[in-house]
Amino acid sequence: MSTEVEKIWADRELLAEPESLQLIRGIIDQLDKGELRVANPPVDETKEWTVNEWVKKAILLYFVSQQMKSDEVGIFTFHDKIPLKTNFAEARVRAVPPAVARYGSYQAPGVILMPSYVNIGAYVDERTMVDTWATVGSCAQIGKDVHLSGGVGIGGVLEPPQAAPVIVEDGAFIGSRCIVVEGAHIGKRAVLGAGVTITGSSKIIDVTGTKPVEYKGFVPANAVVIPGSYTKQFPAGDFHVPCAIIIGERKASTDLKTSLNDALRENNVSV
Repeated sequence: MSTEVEKIWADRELLAEPESLQLIRGIIDQLDKGELRVANPPVDETKEWTVNEWVKKAILLYFVSQQMKSDEVGIFTFHDKIPLKTNFAEARVRAVPPAVARYGSYQAPGVILMPSYVNIGAYVDERTMVDTWATVGSCAQIGKDVHLSGGVGIGGVLEPPQAAPVIVEDGAFIGSRCIVVEGAHIGKRAVLGAGVTITGSSKIIDVTGTKPVEYKGFVPANAVVIPGSYTKQFPAGDFHVPCAIIIGERKASTDLKTSLNDALRENNVSV
């Protein structure tokens, strides 16, 4: 399929052909069912995630090929190119009104959607909680047993096609009002304290040792992270610039469903 998508991407006039439209719509249907992903996890921990650029191109071509349409859901009216998901019962997903998931996104069995939003191309794995007013942007990859707390913003990364999506791995706990965008990568079982912002270029500084260790846009597995700042020199003087600080490691004894407060208290951080 990738070869055909690349041909259509290079020549948009091919979208006028029924075979091309059928191919693009079939890819979106596979995304919707979880049979295809924008990014594939590594087969072992020594490998990297693989971004399927051609799948992102198919999503963009789907936008181009679709027509605007009005839909009524109870008292709500929507006017868009992409329909909403409707098969939550069959998928064994709990969706609390007014949770919205766009067609072309996937939620695995056991996912709970509080009043929230999941965009096309996103993959939300088993037993993950998307809490109230949290958003999961286009193509974001969310693992199993993840908790996205209230108001969390997981950014979408659709363009350019080669850009890595946001990845939140299994068991991570993302605290209230955190922002994770621009292809940032959160490792397994990591805990982000309330209000942490992680972008693809953010400094994440591990201060648990005798010398600081710096990461860029990546939070290691089991890390416990809080908001911080560092001093940067500008022509007008020295100013504090936001960063994230690793202040400890999540203990093996800490249950997957631990509260954020418990994880922080284990590392002697007041909450």
